[in-house]
Amino acid sequence: MNSNNRVKLSIMMFLEFFIWGSWFVTLGTFLGSNLGATGAQSSSVFSTQSWGAIIAPFIIGLIADRYFNAERILGVLHLVGAVLMYQMYNATEISTFYPYVLGYMILFMPTLGLVNSVSFNQMKDPEKEFSTIRVFGTIGWIAAGLAISYIFHWDTAEATSAGMLKNTFAMGGIVSVILGLFSFILPKTPPKIFTGEKVKISEILGLDALKLLKDRNFAIFFVSSILICIPLAFYYQNAHPFLSNVGIDNPTGKMTIGQVSEVLFLLLLPVFFTRFGFKKTILIGMLAWAVRYALFAFGNASDLSFMLIIGIALHGVCYDFFFVAGQIYTNAAAGEKYKSAAQGLITLATYGVGMLIGFEVAGMITDSYKLADGGFDWKMIWIIPAGISLAVFLLFALFFSNKKKVTENLVSV
Repeated sequence: MNSNNRVKLSIMMFLEFFIWGSWFVTLGTFLGSNLGATGAQSSSVFSTQSWGAIIAPFIIGLIADRYFNAERILGVLHLVGAVLMYQMYNATEISTFYPYVLGYMILFMPTLGLVNSVSFNQMKDPEKEFSTIRVFGTIGWIAAGLAISYIFHWDTAEATSAGMLKNTFAMGGIVSVILGLFSFILPKTPPKIFTGEKVKISEILGLDALKLLKDRNFAIFFVSSILICIPLAFYYQNAHPFLSNVGIDNPTGKMTIGQVSEVLFLLLLPVFFTRFGFKKTILIGMLAWAVRYALFAFGNASDLSFMLIIGIALHGVCYDFFFVAGQIYTNAAAGEKYKSAAQGLITLATYGVGMLIGFEVAGMITDSYKLADGGFDWKMIWIIPAGISLAVFLLFALFFSNKKKVTENLVSV
């Protein structure tokens, strides 16, 4: 890959995740403070991510891969997305906000696959080259959080009360226009499938990989992947409102500690695979979810604030040691024939079905523990996902067994 394309792809990744991080982290707090949303209404809004993940394969598989260059459809999706983001900025009620965020997520989730396609098309050795490009996405997410907390101060108690968090959508929309226009000068990525070639829906959704569920270990991993998304949804939906409510200063900026941790533990992941194998590595990730929520349940913004910071910092272990490790395991377990289908199936199961269930549960629990004064019993709200994480940990520990062949493949990754 030449240096010019490397720079372009790095900028693309930075902008892609800057856009997502500019509004998604603070979304829960915005919904409660600006739109007066209930837990159930917030869960419906967050569930648009899952609907986007479910619909995304159709947009990529039936349209992008057959008729248009990936970089062009990426540009169009972000330009249309900017218009929807402007409408989200102007919305004053949850009923008017929801259709726009649903439309936006249906357009945005396919772009996550498109930026990968554009990147992979320029790489001779993706396994070695991709991480050096993808890391700029994490940097973009971090930059968005730092800008909200330390440059614009939109997440202070006073600014939140004044409704300033709606500006996050304006910032996201502006950057979406920039990326939309920038996409048209990205390296050309032509369709992968000829127009006359037949495409199966089962291939697009990864359903061909359902045959892998005959393997007991893969079935246990598949079910665990869906279940662990329930506590994950609690973090996405409630972490920022929780930190804001208990009085943590600059909560958006502090939550970027989780992304810094993500980069660090991503680098450590091969070491853990080599020393402990897949099963122990993924169990560490599951246990980290339970520990994180326990820290949230019993910490506070004063003398025990360090517990909340540690809980945020555990994001790298939680995410990398389960989701990234799971992607690598899936790649090794599926074999050459089902690699792509298996990855599509796991994505559909986690970000689609799992998160959809998770956001619904998180909304119900949050509403159940709302207090008469308008506050929340955060201790119980966090203890419940901690318990779910621990249950999934025990399920996986008891029923999953390492296979020698898969373990050898993992170590060689």
